[in-house]
Amino acid sequence: MASLKYEIPLLDRNTRFALWQIKMQAVLAQMDLEDALLGIDKMPSTLTDEEKKRKDRKALTQLHLHLSNEILQDVMKEKTAAALWKRLEQICMSKTLTSKLHMKQRLYAHRLEEGASVHEHLIVFKEILSNLEAMEVQYDKEDLGLILLCSLTPSYSTFRDTILYSRESLTVDEVYDSLTSYDKMKHLVVKPDSQGEDLIVRGRQDRNTDDDRGRTQERNHRGKSKGRSKSSNRGKTCNFCKKKGHIKSECYKLQNKIKREAANQKGKQPENSGEADVVEDYSDGELLVASVNDSKVSEEWILDSGCTFHMSPNRDWFTTYETVSEGVVLMGNNASCKIAGVGTIKVKMFDGVVRTLSDVRYVPELKRNLISLSTLDSKGYRYTAESGVLKISKGSLVVMKGQRKTAKLYVLQGSTVTGDAAVASSSLSDDNITKLWHMRLGHMSENGMVELSKRGLLDGQGICKLNFCEHCVFGKQKRVRFTRGIHNTKETLEYIHSDLWGPSRVPSRGGANYMLTFIDDFSRKVWAFFLKQKSDVFSAFKSWKIMIEKQTGKQIKYLRTDNGLEFCSDEFNRLCKSEGIVRHLTVRHTPQQNGVAERMNRTIMEKVRCMLSNANLPKSFWAEAASTACFLINRSPSVAIEKKTPQEVWSGNPANYSGLKIFGCPAYAHVNNGKLEPRSIKCVFLGYKAGVKGYKLWCPENRKVVISRDVVFDETAMLPNLSLKDSSNKENQKQVEHQINTESTPQVSTKIENRVASSPQYSIAKNRTKREIKPPKKYAEADLVAYALNVAEDIDANQEPSNYSEAISCEDSEKWMFAMQEEMESLHKNKTWDLVKLPKGKKTVRCKWVFKKKEGTPGVEEPKYKARLVAKGYSQVPGVDFTDVFSPVVKHSSIRALLGIVAMHDLELEQLDVKTAFLHGELEEDIYMQQPEGFTVSEKEDYVCLLKKSLYGLKQSPRQWYKRFDSFMTSHDFKRSSFDSCVYFKKNNDGSFVYLLLYVDDMLIAERRDKKGQSPTK
Repeated sequence: MASLKYEIPLLDRNTRFALWQIKMQAVLAQMDLEDALLGIDKMPSTLTDEEKKRKDRKALTQLHLHLSNEILQDVMKEKTAAALWKRLEQICMSKTLTSKLHMKQRLYAHRLEEGASVHEHLIVFKEILSNLEAMEVQYDKEDLGLILLCSLTPSYSTFRDTILYSRESLTVDEVYDSLTSYDKMKHLVVKPDSQGEDLIVRGRQDRNTDDDRGRTQERNHRGKSKGRSKSSNRGKTCNFCKKKGHIKSECYKLQNKIKREAANQKGKQPENSGEADVVEDYSDGELLVASVNDSKVSEEWILDSGCTFHMSPNRDWFTTYETVSEGVVLMGNNASCKIAGVGTIKVKMFDGVVRTLSDVRYVPELKRNLISLSTLDSKGYRYTAESGVLKISKGSLVVMKGQRKTAKLYVLQGSTVTGDAAVASSSLSDDNITKLWHMRLGHMSENGMVELSKRGLLDGQGICKLNFCEHCVFGKQKRVRFTRGIHNTKETLEYIHSDLWGPSRVPSRGGANYMLTFIDDFSRKVWAFFLKQKSDVFSAFKSWKIMIEKQTGKQIKYLRTDNGLEFCSDEFNRLCKSEGIVRHLTVRHTPQQNGVAERMNRTIMEKVRCMLSNANLPKSFWAEAASTACFLINRSPSVAIEKKTPQEVWSGNPANYSGLKIFGCPAYAHVNNGKLEPRSIKCVFLGYKAGVKGYKLWCPENRKVVISRDVVFDETAMLPNLSLKDSSNKENQKQVEHQINTESTPQVSTKIENRVASSPQYSIAKNRTKREIKPPKKYAEADLVAYALNVAEDIDANQEPSNYSEAISCEDSEKWMFAMQEEMESLHKNKTWDLVKLPKGKKTVRCKWVFKKKEGTPGVEEPKYKARLVAKGYSQVPGVDFTDVFSPVVKHSSIRALLGIVAMHDLELEQLDVKTAFLHGELEEDIYMQQPEGFTVSEKEDYVCLLKKSLYGLKQSPRQWYKRFDSFMTSHDFKRSSFDSCVYFKKNNDGSFVYLLLYVDDMLIAERRDKKGQSPTK
């Protein structure tokens, strides 16, 4: 069989599919069946259909014979060789993103272990590349070569550096060949034994040298190097620790000793030794790699992960500089370069922001400018490389970018800032620099600027203490933080907090609208009183004070309230003064200063809402719920009194919780209405009655409150919504009353009388028939007439033109034109505007014509056509075109008072209306308006109207008219009332008064008639 002849392994999950696929294609090609993999439709047209099918079956059979049972079971349903081939690719070489990600992770994570075979490493690397190629993942050959170099161990650093610095470009094939040759030479070179110890200096160990140097290693029959395993060191003894199993070059004790000596040597250096700390502990073999052979100093900055500090050979670049006498930098070839100084250099980054590199070493012998990534990492920066771009960021802000160049080095995207621009701000003092950045950053806080300065984002300039900034006070001042008030009260009634809550939108069942609370600061016990009016606060406090002081034998010393008039009335102040109670009041609009009482109100109302919701009770029961809430709060632990209960602190005895029930639950009160009547009535539990050993219940049937101690509670259920039940009861009651009124049968009336007489809860006053209240029927048949009149009025309104073009084109165009001419004559007569050219930077206000037709009396008065020129004031800018916009109007109470005076003293009353009132107001601002449509002055079309007086539509027209009217009235000896700015009065010679009331442009005048019966004002 072919499978035996060519020895192709069966395909399973562990088989390298890419190689198996190539071998299988070769087998099918030998049998002339490779066309079957393309599909029957793509086979040569010279074959008949039978030959195509026969060829496909043979190829399918060959594929089946080279599959394992595991794979064959998944592809049994495929009927053609092409379908089977495609299915195998999906199973063994999936091209999904997950498979690609897995294979790429293998590529990047593939590393050569120390001492492992390079040949095996390359085999696995090539396998990964073949799998990626099968998945149609393309890589640049140069990138693959760099990835392969990165996968080598540190012992290959010399090889890696030689490859990178000896050429401008490379491919993965070149790396293959160079690495294979290097590995072969590594095993063939004869090295003297004396290097066994010399190469351990500074931790740079040559792990390829051992005591067997001088011998070439054997080769197996396939030409592969056996390498060195741990078994080769068996029986050998270390010359350092004298232990067996390893040699001196692999001795961990020797390595640790070298590291300790290097660390001790570093610690002996003086702290002020300049740059002695540049050469850190390099026992791990990681040294700086930099070019020292170039004759030209580069102006680029290289981002280097092996560099210890920032370094530059350009002395002119330093903004600040300090000369040092000590310190060297070691190069990759173990050569040393002297450090001449330290300073800062400013670099303009890719985003245009100038940032400062601090602690930069000046090394004249260098040929490259180096930025140390390890230094940036120690300062909290993070760097990532992707797609040839190295990004250095802090948080989410990218501060630097490096571009990978042909030499495989990341070069900074930016330029060095030199000359005067670098030191322009150095002439400013620290205070001025801080103030400058404070204003640049929109008055940022001092802490924010310090944080930016730490990151080096403010051109390397430090931030000192920020001086007083008045603009920050104007823009940012906030209220002073409220500290927690501590009252070191030592006994009850020493300090009392009080507040009035309300008014409630829904009165309680008893008609209360307010809730007055008193809280004892020492025990935090609360008392609640429910009031109908605010004026009841004083009487409630007085009665509570007498009661509480009589019970405890103590006196109230301090009282904390707000500034409400209910607490600051004269009688309240006199009582506190006479009783020696010190008042503590809050500042206006500062309820936080009465925090204990305010927080207690919140706690009470939170419980009220919860209990009413749980009990399905209407809001009118809020007072009962609040009373129960206070009862429970007094028996609940409080943090203010170390988690004790107020009742316990107040009385000294723990509270009893055995009688507590769920608020609003069904309760059955015991009654005795007769031998055959039920022994209980169903009620709702409303709380606990003070001073009575019983429960407070509410009976929905007779709508009364019941106090009883013989009660059975059902805490497993709640009654339905009582508000709905009340309305249904009223409807049922109306139906019953209707039946009683309509039924006239004596038997029925007798039964009803007997039923009423037998009911012990019946009351004639309560259960009498009530008159049904019906809303008045307004406009019974007149509604249609009113509607018709409104529609007719709207139809007539639609006949009025809406603009100038409609007015001159309608049937009444002549009348509308005459009305507009009258309006223009009135405007010119009042000298409303002057025609001027529009100054630069000024805007004009547009205008429009408004038309109104007033219907006259048929047969008596003709209709009137009125046209009004109005300005479009909505385009005016506040503060520029106008300031005040209102016009005071007389109060209705002043009108009623004047009418009463007229009736009492028999005065003459006249009503006046000022025509074109707004045109009399003089403008204070310069307002430019377009010329009216249809009345543009010839040869002055580009002129505009500079308004001298008010015009209808302007925002300030009402205000300017009032100011003009007020100045006129005061000039004629009229005085304005201090209580109503629209009431004017004047005293006549005979002692009588003339009263004038103004409502925009309407006036009422009242005065006494003269002897002839005429008004003197006329």
